[in-house]
Amino acid sequence: MDKIQIVSIKDKGYPEALKKIPRAPKKLYFKGSLLPNEKCFAIVGTRLCTSYGEKVTTKIAEDLTEKNFTIVSGLATGIDTYSHLAVVKKRKRTIAVLGTGLDEKSIYPKSNIELSRKILETGGCLVSEYPPGNRGSKFTFPERNRIISGLSVGVLVIEAKQKSGALITANWAKKQGVQVFALPGSIYSLNSKGCHYLIKNGAKLIENSDDILEQLKTTQKQQSFFTQK
Repeated sequence: MDKIQIVSIKDKGYPEALKKIPRAPKKLYFKGSLLPNEKCFAIVGTRLCTSYGEKVTTKIAEDLTEKNFTIVSGLATGIDTYSHLAVVKKRKRTIAVLGTGLDEKSIYPKSNIELSRKILETGGCLVSEYPPGNRGSKFTFPERNRIISGLSVGVLVIEAKQKSGALITANWAKKQGVQVFALPGSIYSLNSKGCHYLIKNGAKLIENSDDILEQLKTTQKQQSFFTQK
């Protein structure tokens, strides 16, 4: 399997987008190919997702990867897993950002070790700010979420309870100036409470990948206009 490599924030191979975020990691550990410039989009959500969440995640991840986006997620069970799987099955590139070391003894959850191997086999990348041997803690997983959003031009939350790690990612995105998207659901579902909260507070409601692409184009045009001014 790929060896664990290290890149410093001062190196050319360090992701340019990540250099711009508050508290950017001074160095990154990675397996596979880490590119300094690529078009990344993050998809995150609850570990205990419904069939609705799985279906939408799979469809949107497939659509965006066909539009040459690199899908970023956190290798957790649930929405993260389905995000990575959809891309791997297309034999496209996906990045998993971990809250543990990248050695297989440390990777969590253990059920996704095989998925982590497939990510590398299909040209993707495993990334962490933590050295080999670090098993992770209640602090490392929320911290790694700033890397997920920091690598990306947008973050989509698919199913999240009111108190959810996915909302932490969305909060990091907001601080970083990254567009947040959220999928609406049933008002009776706890898994939709977090998404509805985000929508009420400025996240873009989406129903499909076209909604995401249109919003990203609009944001890009606005940024270009103000840059020219």
